[in-house]
Parts: sequence; C-alpha cells; structure tokens
Amino acid sequence: MDGRVAIVTGASRGIGRHIAERMAAEGAAIALVARTVTRGSSALPGSLEEVMEGIRARGGRVEAVPADLTVPEQVETVVTRAEELLGPADTLVNNAGVNFYGPALDIRPRRYALMFQMMVHAPFRLCQLAVPGMMERGRGWILNITSKQARHPAGPPYPDWASDGCVPYGMCKAALDRLTTGLAAEVHGTGVSVNALGTSGLVMTPGVAVVSPHTPDNTPVEDDGAMADAALVLCGADPGTVTGRISYSMDLLGRPFPEGPWALSSTF
Repeated sequence: MDGRVAIVTGASRGIGRHIAERMAAEGAAIALVARTVTRGSSALPGSLEEVMEGIRARGGRVEAVPADLTVPEQVETVVTRAEELLGPADTLVNNAGVNFYGPALDIRPRRYALMFQMMVHAPFRLCQLAVPGMMERGRGWILNITSKQARHPAGPPYPDWASDGCVPYGMCKAALDRLTTGLAAEVHGTGVSVNALGTSGLVMTPGVAVVSPHTPDNTPVEDDGAMADAALVLCGADPGTVTGRISYSMDLLGRPFPEGPWALSSTF
C-alpha cells in the first residue's frame, strides 16, 4: 500500500486499530477517525493518541481526525480534514460501530437512532464524500465492516444466536451489505472497489468484552490479526477488480475455523 492514503473509522481500538496498524505497516498513510482522542478519556481502553504513537514509532505516517460519527455535522468534515492532512484518500474503511444488546421490542428509540447513524448513515455519507474523488483519479477501495448478524436466521426452529439481542445491529449491517453490493454495481468500471468484511468468529475488542453475551467460553475466537489480514487482501487487489463481495475473515483467508454461533449454514 505504498503511496496510499486510508481513512479508517473507529480506529482508536479493536478491529479498526488492527486494520489501521496493518495498513500503515504496508506503507499507507492513515487518517485515524474516532471520538476518543487522548488516553484515559474513555471508559474503554484505547485512543487515537496511543494508536498514532505506535504507528509513528514503527516509522508510519499517520494523523488523527477526531470525530463523533453519531453527529452528522462532524461526519461532513471527515474526508476534507483527512485529505488536508495527508492528501487525496484512495481507501475508506467504514469500521466504527456500536451495539446495545436486548430484545428488539425493548430497544430505546435513542439507541436505535444512534446505531443507525453510526453504522448506516455515516458510512453512506462518507462514501458520498470520498468516492467521487476516487472515481476522478481512477482508483479507490471502500471496505465496510459487516457481520454475520446481517444474515437471516434459518428456521423454525431457529438457532440460539437469532435471539441474542442483535436485531437492530443486524438491521444496520444488512443495510451496509446492500450499500456494498449496490454501490459496487453503480461504480463498476471506474476503478473503485466496494467490499464488505465480517468476522468469522469472536474478536475480543474492548467494546465486545464489556457488553457482549458472547465470550471465549461459548464462541470460537479468531486471531486478532485476521480481520487486518483479510482487509489487506480486499484493499490490496487491483482497483476495481475484486468488488461487490461480502466476505468473512477466516473464509477469505482460507484458514480452517470451527463453526460456532452465526454459522453460515444456519443462515440464508
């Protein structure tokens, strides 16, 4: 990824951090987007400050673009600020996410709206802001971080994970999948690739560790680096060639992995 400029949202911790660090190690300049800027300013570990320090210590080029993606006005400035700092962006990783577990009929309207703003409206708008420039330059890579929760549980009888409190989250990711396939079709032939990538198993991010009912005791755990490796496969392909795919980390990498909750065989 030498000479590339990548915007990565949700990059202060978890999957976004791993992807940002891996892309930086492969030569890309990284614009880190998140709302936690300094260490200790969030209840969860991780911050833009710490990720920047680590990337720079390894010789990478990186800048912070602080933004709360639940605030539409802040979403509007992300691409412009990133490009002012690093130059034209040719890669956008829509990773930022949040989940409030619980029965669908009990989800609070504010939490429902926040989830859709962060995981549907913000990625959609960031694509609108970033892709036209990519098309003009004849190359670009969009990567949307999805989830198997976007798929439909086969039943009845239904798999246990179908009622684990993730309906609104799955709705958001299903919308993101449709953005992926539809936008890939619309921009095909311009040199811009649009793909979605989800985990095959559990990734113990700081957020998951706090709120998820899934633990290493009941769900197969994948290596922390798998998503970054898979992201590099999709964003390292020739521009415009590998596109419109909804992939999962271990499957894409061809690594054996045990079926657990969210098995593709129990979805359609």
